[in-house]
Amino acid sequence: MRIAYLSASGQLGGAETCLLDMLASLRAATADWPLLLVSAADGPLLARAQALGVSVAVVPFPAAVARLGEAGTTQAGSPARFAARVGLAVGPIAGYTSALRAALARFGPDLVHTNGLKMHLLGAYAADAPVVWHVHDYLAARRVSRRLLRWNAGRCAAVIANSESVAHDVRAALGSGVEVTRMYNAVDLERFRPTGDALDLDRLSGMDAPPPGTIRVGLVGTFARWKGHETFLRAVAALRFSTPVRAYIVGGPVYQTDNSQYAVDELRATANRLGVASSVGFTGIVDRADAALRALDVVVHASTSPEPFGLVIAEAMACGRAIVVSHAGGAAELVTGGVDALAHEPGDAEGLAAAIRELATDPARRAALGRAARRTAEARFDRARLAGELIKIYESVGPRLPAVALDEHR
Repeated sequence: MRIAYLSASGQLGGAETCLLDMLASLRAATADWPLLLVSAADGPLLARAQALGVSVAVVPFPAAVARLGEAGTTQAGSPARFAARVGLAVGPIAGYTSALRAALARFGPDLVHTNGLKMHLLGAYAADAPVVWHVHDYLAARRVSRRLLRWNAGRCAAVIANSESVAHDVRAALGSGVEVTRMYNAVDLERFRPTGDALDLDRLSGMDAPPPGTIRVGLVGTFARWKGHETFLRAVAALRFSTPVRAYIVGGPVYQTDNSQYAVDELRATANRLGVASSVGFTGIVDRADAALRALDVVVHASTSPEPFGLVIAEAMACGRAIVVSHAGGAAELVTGGVDALAHEPGDAEGLAAAIRELATDPARRAALGRAARRTAEARFDRARLAGELIKIYESVGPRLPAVALDEHR
């Protein structure tokens, strides 16, 4: 079977990392299938895909298309302004769709799997094969995108949602005309494991090592404004006189969409305003998320809006870290509070601070949560299962496939 994957980004955000995990699982199960990744921009995603034996191509977004997005348009009147910007970009969108159609025609896919809201719509018009939309985000808050996707749902053969929470949202947004299947994201349990090398987060942050006994607490992720960086910094400020912690913000802005992300200078200014600049390290984007997680005693997930899935949660659990989770959306499906993680309400800096304090002052509690987290990751997030789940979906919409022997223990 020939499958083309469409990605709106060449960087390694959560959706792109999940795409790589799918490609790795499929490649291990079906070594002879031709796979093509078409990205709207160059970046580390393509090199990682090539290393898996996947062909790659870049069909770059025009600037007007790259900047389109509703993630930063929640204030009054913004949906209308976004719709107007979509209207002004009709010419570049049409040109891009033609270029994408030509790239796909050269490959001749039996099925097209799209990653990202822009690619769902563009792929629906560019592909001459069945299209599977892989939805990693809620649609309810994206009024214009939701309407466009609903209008074009007839061009989609199937939808994959990364959590039950997202699946429910997608069904409500698109109606009953398209099949929606929940497929949890996964991680490489060999790479993300409790033992192994760890990054020197202090060196990456340009800081001296903290005093012995300091607990390292970190938020790992992109700089999307809803990821809770400010909540995390306010929690650190609440701890600064009572608990010996050093905080780390690991990551950076990776997308091109206007107004959707913090700049690092904004977060540094917030840390300075809160009086914790000397206690917070900014590492920048790191190549080794597993090594960054192993450098932390406590991993914080602080999203202020419901998280569609929360890949860093699964990765931290696989690394056996004690984790504090913002308990809403898909993230709430991944953990059992008090068993393999602690939970706090989204945006509640005081509640987050209390959970960090509990873990920072109780090493036995940290260790027990970390062991339970690893067990959960082994049971639920092994990426070897992805191939079987994907093939079942692909068979439902594409050509019938020959039997594939899947090693469930791989």
